[in-house]
Amino acid sequence: MNVFRSTIRKQDDLPGATRLEAQGLAWLAQAMDDGGAAVVPARAGDGWLEEPRLTDTRVTATAAEAFGRALAVTHAALAPAFGAAPPGWDGRTQMGRSNIRLRPHAEETGVPRRWGEFYAEDRIAPYIAPGRDAGTLSAADAALLERVCTRLADGDFDSDQPELTRRAAAERGAAVAVARTHGDLWTGNVMWVPAAEVATWAPAAATGGAAGRERRPDRGTSTTVHGGNEPVGVLIDPLAQGAHAETDLAALGVFGQPYLERIVAAYNEVSPLADGWRERVGLHQLHMLMIHVFLFGGGYGPQAVSVARRYA
Repeated sequence: MNVFRSTIRKQDDLPGATRLEAQGLAWLAQAMDDGGAAVVPARAGDGWLEEPRLTDTRVTATAAEAFGRALAVTHAALAPAFGAAPPGWDGRTQMGRSNIRLRPHAEETGVPRRWGEFYAEDRIAPYIAPGRDAGTLSAADAALLERVCTRLADGDFDSDQPELTRRAAAERGAAVAVARTHGDLWTGNVMWVPAAEVATWAPAAATGGAAGRERRPDRGTSTTVHGGNEPVGVLIDPLAQGAHAETDLAALGVFGQPYLERIVAAYNEVSPLADGWRERVGLHQLHMLMIHVFLFGGGYGPQAVSVARRYA
C-alpha cells in the first residue's frame, strides 16, 4: 500500500538503475538516527522507484548550517573502501550514463587503495580518452589531465578525512578512512523541505527542529537549535559511494549553492577539515567536471582543463 499522500515514480533508464538508487538512499539514510542528513524515503520494485513528492522551499542561512552539521554525521557513517557501492549492488548495474566505476561493498583484500589512486584510476582517467576522441579535449589537454592523474596516484594530494570521519574509522580499526558520500551532491540534489513535512517520514534526530544533533570533535553532542519554520536539507538522487568527504562539499559549489559558505563553516565547526582543504576544492570538483565532459562535451572541456592546470 502507498504510504505517501503524493508520489513521484521513476522508471529505469538503464537496467537496475532505480534499484541501485534505492540502495544508495537506504545506505545514506542509515545515518539519520545519529543526526545525519535527511534522505528522501523510497520504495522500489522491478524497474521502478517511488518517492514522496516533496515541497521545495528556499534555503535559509540557519537551514544551511544545520545541513552542514548533518552532512558531517552522514560522512562519518563510513564506507568499506573508496569506490564502494551501496550494500546489495549486483556487480553489474552502473550509476547512470556516466558509466562510473563501482567496487563491491566489502573490505578490499590486501593493501587498500589510497584516495589518490582511487580518484585517478576510477574518477578521472576513464573520461580522458573519450573526451579526446570526441574532440572535447585536445591532445595537450589529455596530457595535462594525465599528469594530474600521475600526481594523484603518487599521493601528492592525499589528505585526511574530516575529523568525525577520521575518528570513526580509527574507532572501527579501519585501515583507511573512507566517507559515506552522496556522490553527486550538486545543488539540485539537495531539496529544502519544510520541517513539518520531513517529520512525517524522517526520524526525530534527522529533523529535531530540524537537522538532529550537533556532533562535536570530542564526540559529545548537543541539541541543534533550529526554528520550526526552517526548511530541512533533504538528499535526493544519489550516486552513493565510498569517497573523500571533501568531494561532496566541493560538488555543492560546481553549479552554485546558496549559503555554501555557511554549510561548509558549520561542517568544519563540528568536523574540522584537514589543513589545505580550500586549495583542494578544484581537485575534488574535477570528477564532476569530467563526467560532464563525457556526457555533454562543449565548454566543459576547457572548464575541466582550467581547473586541472592548477594541479598538474
